[in-house]
Amino acid sequence: MPGPIPRNRYMVVIVFLTFFVMSLLTNILGPIVPDIISSFRVGLAAAAFLPFSFFIAYGVMSIPAGFMVERFGEKRVMIAAFVAGTAGSLGFALHPTYKVAVASLFVMGSGMATLQTAINPLLRVAGGEEHFAFNSALAQLIFGSASFLSPYMYSYLVLNLGTTASRGDALLSILNRVTPPTLPWVSMYWIFALFTVAMIVILYFSHFPHVERAADEQAGSWYMYGSLFRKYLVWGFFFGVFAYVGSEQGTADWMSKFLSQYHGYDPHTTGAAAVSWFWGLLTAGCFIGMLLLKLFDSRYVLRGACFGALICLTMAAFGPARISLIAFPAIGLFASVMWPILVSLGLNSVAEHHGSLGGILSSAIMGGAIVPLIIGRIGDHFGLRTGLAFLYLTFGCVLSVGFWAKPIINNAVISLKKAAAQPVS
Repeated sequence: MPGPIPRNRYMVVIVFLTFFVMSLLTNILGPIVPDIISSFRVGLAAAAFLPFSFFIAYGVMSIPAGFMVERFGEKRVMIAAFVAGTAGSLGFALHPTYKVAVASLFVMGSGMATLQTAINPLLRVAGGEEHFAFNSALAQLIFGSASFLSPYMYSYLVLNLGTTASRGDALLSILNRVTPPTLPWVSMYWIFALFTVAMIVILYFSHFPHVERAADEQAGSWYMYGSLFRKYLVWGFFFGVFAYVGSEQGTADWMSKFLSQYHGYDPHTTGAAAVSWFWGLLTAGCFIGMLLLKLFDSRYVLRGACFGALICLTMAAFGPARISLIAFPAIGLFASVMWPILVSLGLNSVAEHHGSLGGILSSAIMGGAIVPLIIGRIGDHFGLRTGLAFLYLTFGCVLSVGFWAKPIINNAVISLKKAAAQPVS
């Protein structure tokens, strides 16, 4: 039996870097959708098939990834995941065609889904169980910061490649030589390849601690998955998470195109900034959500967040230009608390097999693949505004969880009456 595991700050930093790179690769799809449509001359549904190919990998890989990590260990699996990210990025950067993009994004998504499974237990061991909650919150903050920064990186590259400003910049000069002049946004995938190769090198030379997985982190057996899938409650939370991720990605993927098509905003600047602020507010909203969850039952917080998101969606889709520009990012503020509440309600609603249930809920991330595709398909036939109306259904599905969920354990809240009654010492 291994002895006590010393805390490893270096490995905690590695996990944080992994979250940062994952976010860069995952959340750039929204800003580039208008470029995909114009560059490849495809319709809305075909453009949505690219995020579909990325996020469907979560549905395919989330459960198998748990078995892979338990068999081969975190280091090998994480390196393999970043190799997949590198292959996908380079494949599209070298051959920027629509068909290659579909295959490349699936490979990249498979890598990111695998990383998602590996890094949380590693963070618990490296940072210490007593610091896991804090480190997890900090990791989400880092993830959100990368989501906020990546659209600005995209804008910088698109606006400066091929101009006089690029002549004095070494990075831009190199990207000028390897990026097609008519597809400057493809340069982002060279940047992704650079980040993933750097992570492969760092991981290869890093010493990983032994991870003794807690019961709730083990992948479980196929029998456990079968037992869970026979419960209607599990399917309810699966579709709740599915609907949330679909709502999140459906908003992020289509807002730039909507603002360009209906209000004439430049997708390379204003549209990209709107997506950036969506992710920024989604990250900032986590702090507000933490406070609310100390004061109210999580189901009430979920209901309020859903109603707020639906009001913002209405203002974004049907309001004037300036209101729409503000309301789209504001959806992120209300969406920020939905993921942690849904996952905690799900895990707190069953008495056993939490590791297997975690894999099932992770596979529901494939909602980020299917919902944007449905919006695009509807948009091709009836207009993008009508397509975005599908988000009323998905946010409504999330809202329903706030009414029917009956967790075994409720979230702990501060009783203001009891606090007020405490004598002052």
